[in-house]
Amino acid sequence: MLFRMYQRYAQNSGYGFEVIDYEEADEAGIKSCLVCIKGDMAYGYLKGESGVHRLVRISPFDASSRRHTSFASVEVLPEFNNEIDIEIRDEDLEVDTMRSSGAGGQHINKTDSAVRMKHVPTGLMAFSQSERSQILNREKCLSILKAKLYQKAIEDRENEKRALKGEQKKIEWGSQIRSYVFCPYTLVKDHRTNYEEGNVDKVMNGEISNFLFAYLKSQI
Repeated sequence: MLFRMYQRYAQNSGYGFEVIDYEEADEAGIKSCLVCIKGDMAYGYLKGESGVHRLVRISPFDASSRRHTSFASVEVLPEFNNEIDIEIRDEDLEVDTMRSSGAGGQHINKTDSAVRMKHVPTGLMAFSQSERSQILNREKCLSILKAKLYQKAIEDRENEKRALKGEQKKIEWGSQIRSYVFCPYTLVKDHRTNYEEGNVDKVMNGEISNFLFAYLKSQI
């Protein structure tokens, strides 16, 4: 549902939306996915979406129609470009190749084109299977790792500032940034800004700009 929400937001904003990795869950929904949203100031608008999102609804998979609560974690990274110098040494990388699991025809099933890459000093991981060749997937993994290292540097700097101010907050399960409630009432509420809207269907259709602006204003 979050995947669809961000996809609709991108479409409504005239942004590009590219799926880099997509893994379905065992029973229903998505286990994990990685997408790239391209457009003017996309990262600036969406960076506040990082955190845990909470969904409360009557599960369509429950024969007894009971209310269920589920959680999803969102991570937002800037697309890395070569204007910022981030060096990754070859000896700091662990690289595994495997056959891609997504759609793509005969080629994608017969070659080990998918690449998983780990940056050993930080433990950061990247995976790409969207490209047709191992070389291109390796380049995309490097770009993702550089973006993650850049984002980590930003977060480390912000954490240092918060520590000095005595405000150390962690993004973890149970500390959700936003709740989407379908039952027993309808409400979407951002717990950082207290901004809320009662039309949950509108929000799930990608109308999240008011939440984005409320967060950005709270950071001024």
